[in-house]
Amino acid sequence: MATASGINQLLLKLDNLTLESIAEKYPATYPETNPLDLYRVHVSEVLAPITGVAAEKIHPVIQWTNALDKGDFTLPVPALRIKGAKPDVLGAEWAAKFPEDDPLFEKPVPNGPFISFFAKGGPLAQSLIPMIRKLGPEYGRNRFLGLKDPKDPSKGKKRIIVEFSSPNIAKPFHAGHLRSTIIGSFLANLYEGAGWDVVRINYLGDWGKQYGLLALAYERYGDEEALKRDPIDHLFRLYVRINAEKEEELAAIEAKKKEGQDVTELLANSLDEQARGYFRKMTDKDEAALALWKRFRDLSIVRYKATYARLNIKFDEYSGESQVSEEAMEKVAKEMAEKGITKEDQGAVLVDFTELLPGKEGKRLGKAVLRKRDGTALYLTRDIAELLGRYEKYKFDHMIYVVASQQDLHLQQLFKIIELLGYKDIAARCQHINFGLVQGMSTRKGTVKFLDDILRDCAEHMHEVMRKNEAKYSQVEDPEGTADTLGISSVMTQDMSGKRGNNYVFDLAVMTSFEGDTGPYLQYAHTRLSSIKRRANVSDEELDNADLSLLTEPHAVNVVRLLAQWPDVFQNTLRTLEPTTVVTYLFRLTHVISSSYDQLQVVGSEPAVKAARMALYDAARITVGNCMRLLGLTPLER
Repeated sequence: MATASGINQLLLKLDNLTLESIAEKYPATYPETNPLDLYRVHVSEVLAPITGVAAEKIHPVIQWTNALDKGDFTLPVPALRIKGAKPDVLGAEWAAKFPEDDPLFEKPVPNGPFISFFAKGGPLAQSLIPMIRKLGPEYGRNRFLGLKDPKDPSKGKKRIIVEFSSPNIAKPFHAGHLRSTIIGSFLANLYEGAGWDVVRINYLGDWGKQYGLLALAYERYGDEEALKRDPIDHLFRLYVRINAEKEEELAAIEAKKKEGQDVTELLANSLDEQARGYFRKMTDKDEAALALWKRFRDLSIVRYKATYARLNIKFDEYSGESQVSEEAMEKVAKEMAEKGITKEDQGAVLVDFTELLPGKEGKRLGKAVLRKRDGTALYLTRDIAELLGRYEKYKFDHMIYVVASQQDLHLQQLFKIIELLGYKDIAARCQHINFGLVQGMSTRKGTVKFLDDILRDCAEHMHEVMRKNEAKYSQVEDPEGTADTLGISSVMTQDMSGKRGNNYVFDLAVMTSFEGDTGPYLQYAHTRLSSIKRRANVSDEELDNADLSLLTEPHAVNVVRLLAQWPDVFQNTLRTLEPTTVVTYLFRLTHVISSSYDQLQVVGSEPAVKAARMALYDAARITVGNCMRLLGLTPLER
């Protein structure tokens, strides 16, 4: 197996290490999938006798670098806490004692309190390129991380639920839902790549008085054909129309009330009251009312699925507010009352954290209303019942809610109530991943934004950009499909380029450009690597047997050094849970690849050099594609 053989080649250069001995002494390392793990172990073992510090203590403080000119690793000497000696003096001393002829590293470079270590290009290229080409789509992933017991895979995987997207039926799929969709899908892909059992849940806003209003609108103005053709758009138009009528009517009633007229009957027959009555029929399980509501829901889900498919997103469960039963909420309400968590206040039921929790925490969480005076249960009650029901159903090890930062307080209150109910273990498994706002988002045809409108706008814009280059445009087999993929890549890459918590401005012109760090630039980088492979016409057998010792140019070595970082970047992303960790690495990688083309010609080189360089670019194509797919992008071939 090439993976093992790549690593075995390195192990043959090292007398004292085997995969077994590494696994025993450094249990959280996986050299078979991450060659830099072997490099870290090796440098720790070499430094141990030089420094007098145990290798196991050196290993965790070795850091990887963000810039190739700073080395592949650095050792911050102060982190070893050696008393009575100046770190910069120790650094210089240890670097001088490091063997001149180390098989994996050049002579280290002391830099104040740091020591920089540079991997030798030859051994790294000869082990890494075959490993990447053998692992293919698995390169960078680490399936061990999601195991309940990495030493015993038979104990199974850990399970994570990722709740994301969660639009409201008959309301616009706004920018917040877009961000939740992109970030949530990325996190689900990330945990899947780390070997977890991932359950993707879409918790729809599909219940409440607005469905009573919607049903009334459909009875009055509904169009069967329009509903079948585009349920989301038709229901939204109906909802806007009836809502405007309702507001107008309430304003008229209010005016009459001010004139001293009796408005009791007008209120009783108002749209608002009729909607409340219709929704009551739904909660009382009236068959006709539920059948219409279910039709709206089912048709909307079919349409959402088609849109999500364009983004490479699938859900394991379309849940929603409607799926939480009144009985489950009653049970939770009763339990909270019995445990003294809730109290009544003028007919409403609330949780007063200022009384339940001492000091700052109670003040920060404030008061949360669970049931209004008219008996209507609010979101929080439903969310508590849903969370506990989900744990019953899935027995998850971890659950992530991908929801905008405006909901920070709501989710803090939710998790705290779960804890106060006595389910501290379940609360500890829950996490809120938040994000900032998208500003300036509006369609060409107005401000309301459905996901379809956003994607259509971007695809149309990309198509216009592509048409400007007639020569290249004529070579594209499916210009519409390609424009669609490029448009989606541009939206997603812009969304993931900054930190999650930052707000950003939605700017079509910037994000659809092939210049700068954009989605189209990433697609261009991947298509160029794919076209080199097509034009070079080197067989896989020739690539398997390529003499990789010929890759001696600094540009080739730098591409190899960056490719080697991908498994580390993947693992670091599991810590940051930030898509930008991957995006930043991917742009660094594609820039280094791009700057190497003039120095490392493939077509036209003599056969042995051609095969070696093609193997390098093949490994680069695989790695760039793996990063893009993790982000949810579809890598284009041409």
